[in-house]
Amino acid sequence: MKWWFRQQLYTQIFICIVVGIILGLVFGEKVTVIQPIGDIFIRLLMMLIVPLTFLTLISGITKLDDVKSLRSLGGLTILYYALSSLVAGAVGMSIALLLQPGKGVVIDLSKTPEKFEEFSFIDNLVHWIPKNPIEALATANMLQIIAFAIIVGITLLAMGKKGERLVVLASDGAALMIRITEFVMKVAPYGILALVANMVASMGFDMLREVGRFILSQYLALLLFLVFPYPILIRYLGKLNPLRFYRNIAPAMLVAASTTSSGATLPVSMGVAEDNLGAPEKVWGFTLPLGATVNMDGMAACIGCIAVFSCNLYHVPITAGRMFQFMFVGLALSIGTAGVKGAGIVMSTILLQTIGLPTVIIIPILTSIWPVLDVGNTCCNVTGDLVGTTIIASGFGMIDEKTFNDNNAHVRSNQ
Repeated sequence: MKWWFRQQLYTQIFICIVVGIILGLVFGEKVTVIQPIGDIFIRLLMMLIVPLTFLTLISGITKLDDVKSLRSLGGLTILYYALSSLVAGAVGMSIALLLQPGKGVVIDLSKTPEKFEEFSFIDNLVHWIPKNPIEALATANMLQIIAFAIIVGITLLAMGKKGERLVVLASDGAALMIRITEFVMKVAPYGILALVANMVASMGFDMLREVGRFILSQYLALLLFLVFPYPILIRYLGKLNPLRFYRNIAPAMLVAASTTSSGATLPVSMGVAEDNLGAPEKVWGFTLPLGATVNMDGMAACIGCIAVFSCNLYHVPITAGRMFQFMFVGLALSIGTAGVKGAGIVMSTILLQTIGLPTVIIIPILTSIWPVLDVGNTCCNVTGDLVGTTIIASGFGMIDEKTFNDNNAHVRSNQ
């Protein structure tokens, strides 16, 4: 037992995934006896949805300190983070539409609504603004909660010192919910074991094939984003060598992939920005902490893939209106995703509730494969933060090119 508790969370999860697969294959439907463990884990995740979304969104917005910081450095940073997340969501959705994960399987819809209302972007836009925010919170109307949180965050910025106590309250509340999320993730290996065992026992080959296609869609989207948009931004906006950039940030990418936590990678990212990229503290001291909170390109791409995968499984037509909705929700949820392990699972649940799809089939699948997805997501998240830091510092003429081009830069950050 001591050996088990000394292992990293991701090691425990991967071991439990393997055990879950074996149990599902060996015992078949008899493995449903452990299903309540997975159900409890899902309920714990559902418990976090409303407070985590509301408080982390407000806290992320108020990290700007005041409305004036939305201009110049702050304005460019927010613009970059918003546009990169939108593009990432569009790339994830496009790759998923190309590969169509979930299209080749027929599932039992007896436990789901008989039909889904056609989404109209214009008609629903009005309903994003809550008439009663308390009702929106109580009924978990996620689009209204997101809209209300954005309004509250911007208003707190405008209030300045008068809103300081509420800003602190929101920040402390967000920290509390992130801490609870970390506690919940401590039981994740056992919940995931039960979910994987039941998934393997209940799913046929067709479903497992579609899950594999979904994972492929996600990683192709992330690879595409790492290979094209980021290097183009570094070359033409940062006026720097993209290959050198990737070499310099390799330590941060490795830590991100191994910890699957943007927050845990933040100290390494700061060291990389200072020692390898030649960015000054006045830039990375603002862009990186903010980016670890509100810039989640990997999660945005993942949300695009999840939306298409879910619609295909539930036979919901993907219209132009729904695609706009996916992109908006992807942006909002990537802003509201805490940079800690497992937060993406919670946000996936929010996504499904927001677009009106049941969670009964999708969430167990996503939960069981999330450790695989999270490696690529976090690596892309951290890379996006460092790309933004580099092009913004370069735009203000603050990059030390001698440091950036130093052949030993990547060695210093590993010391």
